[in-house]
Amino acid sequence: MKKIFLKRIIPNANDISRRNAIKGVALAGLAVAVSPAVALTQAVTENTTMQQSGDPLIDPCTRFPNDQPTQKQDWPGLQSKMIPKPDCGETSYRGSGRLAGRKALITGGDSGIGRAVAIAFAREGADIAINYLPEEEADAQEVADIIRHEGRKAVTIPGDIRIEDFCRNLVARTESELGGLDILVSNAGYGWFLPDILEHSSEQFDQTVKTNLYAAFWLSKAVIAIMKPGSSIVFTSSVTAFSPSEDFLDYSATKAALVAFTSALAKQVAKRGIRVNGVAPGPIWTPMQVYFGAPDSNVENLNKSTPLGRMGHPVEMAPLYVTLADETSSFITGSTWSADGGRL
Repeated sequence: MKKIFLKRIIPNANDISRRNAIKGVALAGLAVAVSPAVALTQAVTENTTMQQSGDPLIDPCTRFPNDQPTQKQDWPGLQSKMIPKPDCGETSYRGSGRLAGRKALITGGDSGIGRAVAIAFAREGADIAINYLPEEEADAQEVADIIRHEGRKAVTIPGDIRIEDFCRNLVARTESELGGLDILVSNAGYGWFLPDILEHSSEQFDQTVKTNLYAAFWLSKAVIAIMKPGSSIVFTSSVTAFSPSEDFLDYSATKAALVAFTSALAKQVAKRGIRVNGVAPGPIWTPMQVYFGAPDSNVENLNKSTPLGRMGHPVEMAPLYVTLADETSSFITGSTWSADGGRL
């Protein structure tokens, strides 16, 4: 199994400082005479200009806070209720047309990493279909609004990827409504804090495996049947694939299996001209951190678990997915890229 530890992303990987993000929001608010889409576009353009004129360097250790207050939600959790809300690039990600004309399906696209990828893809010029659970509708509609403000098509498809028929229908509907499908981001995942194997039920294990592994298999079968050469698949694995957590036995196992699946599938479909890669995030501030049953001290422990002294935010993951989906990365396949704040 291959691991790539990415220390630096290419220059147009699209991050800006908080100062510019705040300016962008202010500019959008001042544009009362134009539509939200136009206002947002103007704000992003202004941010681009200011960044190019020379901003100070950003210290990765202090870019985001590491003092999130204790909070709990029922599964699957809503990003809109988190304090602070994860930064998914709503005001900070700038695009440069790297995915212009592409058609993408993103599972778990309502919140967290999936949301950040959807926003980034839209600002890179792609039309997007996002999948999520019905309970996450409020978050999903926020993402769809952002995509549409960028002038891209947004399709929202709620449903449970633990069901094989739904996975097939999800792909078919995406292709139909977007007029094609050339990027799959199989991102939705599930995990639960259980420090003792005797506490694991078959039902719990089954939910983890079906969400994290079976869905990847079913979705891959469906998309590969229709994808053209030049298409790409990106899976979301985890740092636990390489450094398994005793408290996430089944989750760690599925994420490790997904790394092997990524490598093997890439070899199998290379002759079709389809690339397959993965991203292995470390601890990221997403709804999973407030629903998965860990003790209150877990958030503090996760912040301390990285050399940077904090968890990551979804916006910091998005450039990896853009790069792996971009056709300029045409010689990259079968790899899983680590982005864990230096944890491994």
